[in-house]
Amino acid sequence: MDESLTILSPIRQALADGAPVVALESTVITHGLPYPKNVETALAMETAVRSGGAIPATIAVLKGRITVGLTIDDIERLGRLAGSSTVRKCSRRDLAIAIACGEDGATTVAGTMVVAHMAGIELFATGGIGGVHRGHPFDISADLRELGQTPVTVVSSGAKSILDLPATREVLETEGVTVVGYGVDELPAFFSRSSGLPVDVRLDTPAGVASLIEARKRLRLNSGILVTVPAPDEACMDPAEAEAAAAQAAREADEAGIHGMASTPWLLQRVVELTGGRSMTANTALLQNNGRVAAEIAVALSARK
Repeated sequence: MDESLTILSPIRQALADGAPVVALESTVITHGLPYPKNVETALAMETAVRSGGAIPATIAVLKGRITVGLTIDDIERLGRLAGSSTVRKCSRRDLAIAIACGEDGATTVAGTMVVAHMAGIELFATGGIGGVHRGHPFDISADLRELGQTPVTVVSSGAKSILDLPATREVLETEGVTVVGYGVDELPAFFSRSSGLPVDVRLDTPAGVASLIEARKRLRLNSGILVTVPAPDEACMDPAEAEAAAAQAAREADEAGIHGMASTPWLLQRVVELTGGRSMTANTALLQNNGRVAAEIAVALSARK
């Protein structure tokens, strides 16, 4: 285990004992949702992981120290900083900067994968991964490259629907990422259950995914696995409504010259406005559901060990 990490004592003990642990990101706290919804959602995700039988490990950089497992006070402090420029959004490239400069940093999907792998955590739950931005085929999230080179299993509801989903699916294939449909035959489209895009394999049980993880380990493959879980039925949006809102938000972002790291939070907030809050309801529901599913897979994997 890397000495550069601060790991909360219960999580360190669980990892030593081979008990199930699920990593959680922190950009949902600082760059995804407004306060206090961000804090409520982060704590609800941790509760969902516990309900699935695993120990949650929310990851962030706190004052220049990579930290695996945040306290309630840590989450509250980061939550109150949401929307400010004082918390660095940390992908792989940013972790060393945050450490060297003694900054607070919120880990993205890619950044969380890097730290989870360093800590020895196999499962990571999030809402949606990044991908290829609509109308900007060279604006590709580092999440996709990380999935291709870091052996962590990410449980999400596919890529965020504000993105170019067909292009994102192509990049995942190019990166050699195994895409699993958890109980579904198509890639979920974040707020809605289906995108019309294929998955590589459908698996219906935590044991099935655990078996796939073990097979990847035996082959010593360094790529990750993306387990895609549709949002709960009661929270799903109509696919046509979700697509119309995403397309309009993308057009408005282009017109306003919003791009790069600023685009995703802006687009997600604009979709919330265009859907009258329905997208936020779906987002928080799928986050919790993904946390529970990841925990169940972690339990199944731990049992096989």
